[in-house]
Amino acid sequence: MNTINNKMPIVLVGNSFKYEIEATCKLFFSTARFSFSSDPEDACGESYVLAAVRDNGGMPEYEVTVRLDGGIPVHECRAVPAEELEHEICRSIFHSLADLTGIRPPWGLMTGIRPVKKVTELLQQGRSLEEAGEILTRRFELTPEKLRIACETAVNQLPILEKIDTSAVSLYVSIPFCPTRCSYCSFVSHSMDSAVKLMPDYIRCLCRELEIIGELVRETDTRIDTIYFGGGTPTAISADDLRTVMEQVQRSFDLTNIREYSVEAGRPDTITEEKLRVIKEYGAGRISVNPQTLNDDVLRVIGRQHSGEDAIRAFELARKTGFDNINTDLIAGLPTEQPDSFRNTLDRITELSPESITVHTLTIKRSAALFADGSVNSSNPAAEMVRYSIEKLLSMGYKPYYMYRQKNTVDNLENIGYAKPGYESYYNIFIMDETQTILGAGCAASTKLVYPDGRIKRIHNYKYPYEYIRRFSELMDKKEEAAECLRKISSTRLK
Repeated sequence: MNTINNKMPIVLVGNSFKYEIEATCKLFFSTARFSFSSDPEDACGESYVLAAVRDNGGMPEYEVTVRLDGGIPVHECRAVPAEELEHEICRSIFHSLADLTGIRPPWGLMTGIRPVKKVTELLQQGRSLEEAGEILTRRFELTPEKLRIACETAVNQLPILEKIDTSAVSLYVSIPFCPTRCSYCSFVSHSMDSAVKLMPDYIRCLCRELEIIGELVRETDTRIDTIYFGGGTPTAISADDLRTVMEQVQRSFDLTNIREYSVEAGRPDTITEEKLRVIKEYGAGRISVNPQTLNDDVLRVIGRQHSGEDAIRAFELARKTGFDNINTDLIAGLPTEQPDSFRNTLDRITELSPESITVHTLTIKRSAALFADGSVNSSNPAAEMVRYSIEKLLSMGYKPYYMYRQKNTVDNLENIGYAKPGYESYYNIFIMDETQTILGAGCAASTKLVYPDGRIKRIHNYKYPYEYIRRFSELMDKKEEAAECLRKISSTRLK
């Protein structure tokens, strides 16, 4: 099936389970496009999925028919309890597609981005690890390998989750600029060449937003727990601009009791001793140096302008500058990367002994340049690379402490953060667990308000720098919603 140029019909009759059914189909065709219809007559042609529900006077009955590439349609019809209808329809589609394609997604029916949360919820309900594993295997049919890593991550994460201060908040600062745009990138990031003219106004608006958020935090007597500078590449801006922003953070917030202050230095070609000294001077103790790979040929293919040796030198410079909490990011499944090359990268990185290592799996979003090339998933050895990273890092004493999944990830794999004991990133766990409010500042930043009753509300800043600058006053009008949440959090704390 040509999943790039043609849209595969998904026909929903008598139900509105679009999201989960599409997510299930994407387990098998990660970059496919789908059309949706409620007309049974559209279940035709060489490839389609039909999911129909009818009330037969008692328990609802569903009918699923799947056809691929002109083959014999696979059909199933069953009556199930109403509360299980969506799950069982997806299970039927999953098994039909597995039989027709020969693909067995390692996470089974689990389509959400937070598999570890399902484990921790069961453990917090008093279930044993074995019981949690049995429940998840039965319901989602994930492989033993994935169940094991999810359970290990949950066990390592639970002691940190117990320390979450839900009356405090974290701060995210967005610097959405990079030297160049990597071919796999789907983030809202802008090359420095195109951003130079915008930079003075962007820095001015960002500092003003930080000042306004700081006023809200002080007025509601809210404590800042963690701070994370992300992007883009925060170190893509000049040392002077970086100093200006970090100085504003220092003026706007009480940093006395923060538990973690991270700056994603990111691209090795942006890291200088001057910038590292600014980062350290203003209190950030954790940084990331992200080579993604040490293979120079692969770096060129993805659009990077640095070498593997440049990445190692940047890491060593960070050590020399006094950083004792360094993370490195790698990506499994990059275009043209082979298993031997990935193993060599991981082995050389572990020789540097960073405090944490995050292993991402290549994800192709529609906004990334690589999305247009549907062959990127064909025979991609990402699964072999991920398997090696799990074995290697566990054997060296690194513990998996957070995990998330994304749509359109090669082989339906995952992203895992590993750390030496005591070096787990609180911010990374908080953003996955969704139990602490995160205030976002800057272009494309998202504020996640977690109310005392568990309700979550998101406020998104404007996506592009020119829009963020031009409509800044409108954006600040939304801050009252954040203030309301902080006041409710504060009133709960004072009871």
